[in-house]
Formats: sequence, structure tokens, C-alpha cells
Amino acid sequence: MSDQCPPGIDTYRQSDDVMFSAAVRAEQACRGSREMYEHQAAAGRFTQPLSADAIAFIGGRDSAFFATASADGQPYVQHRGGPPGFLKMLDERTVAFAEYAGNRQYISIGNLAENGRSFMVLMDYAKQRRLKLWGRATVAGEALLLARLADPAYSARIERAIVLTVLAWDWNCSDHIPRLVPAQAAR
Repeated sequence: MSDQCPPGIDTYRQSDDVMFSAAVRAEQACRGSREMYEHQAAAGRFTQPLSADAIAFIGGRDSAFFATASADGQPYVQHRGGPPGFLKMLDERTVAFAEYAGNRQYISIGNLAENGRSFMVLMDYAKQRRLKLWGRATVAGEALLLARLADPAYSARIERAIVLTVLAWDWNCSDHIPRLVPAQAAR
């Protein structure tokens, strides 16, 4: 299914397809949770623009896990980090972040060159909160965008930007999230 719903296609069907493959929906049906998730998708829960709470949460992160996959489905998850606020909201459905110079493996951007499907997990261990973002990501290098993502107090060199268009999002349950306190707060 494309990123944009064609006329006549319910937007809930798009988020349901993005979040839950046919095999996942079958497992949900077998295990008794399908009706609940279908109802939530039909009510628009997953496709609304990001809420003010979600936007504030995203803007406060100093860490994220970013997942991509190659064209043949080989998954890859990479930690991304920076100063708090390194994730920037470009609008209610678009998150961007700077790609800083690193280990030079280029797996994420290589995957994005052939498959834009992406996923982010954002954690707040101290408050035991987790936000999941499904979307399509692209690699960008426009000077204005890179300037917007730059933090003058952070000395890392920006190589490019990743721009994620959020197709579906959900707060995940807080069960099993360890309560961790940042080192500077523990002193």
C-alpha cells in the first residue's frame, strides 16, 4: 500500500496495514486481540497527527532506536543520539534528525536507498514511557534543513539528515520498562 491513501480507502486501513501485516493480524485473531486493534485503527487512533504530548516527548529525547530493512527484508536497528531535542518536528507528521559522523558502515542509509519503510522507538526510562513511530524515511542534505538540525553546543559533524514521515504511531505499554535514572540526576 502506498504512503498516501487513494480516494475511497479508509485511513484506518492504511495504519492497520502499516502496523500489522497479514500474518500479525492472523496471530492477533488467533490470540484474541484483533478485534480491539481493528476497532482502534477504525477509530483513527494510530493515524491522527502526532499529539502535543507525543511532540513534546519526541522533542525531549536524547536517544532513539531507528530501524530500517534492506529490499530483501534484512532488518537493522541502530541507536541514534544527540543532545536533548536532536529530534526535530518539521510538522505534525514529520520528524527529522541529524546523522552525525560515525562508524562509516552506512547500513541505515543504504537500506533507505532501496526501502524507505522505517520504524523508531523512543524511550523515557526514568518515566517508563515508550513511543513507537512507523513511517517512511528519506535521506536529505539540504543546507537549510541541516542548519535547522544543528546544535551549536554539540561538536559532532553532521553528514546528512534523516526525515521520517510518520504513517502510524502508538504509545506502548509501560510494562517491563526498567526504571532507569540518568547519571546526572542520580548524583
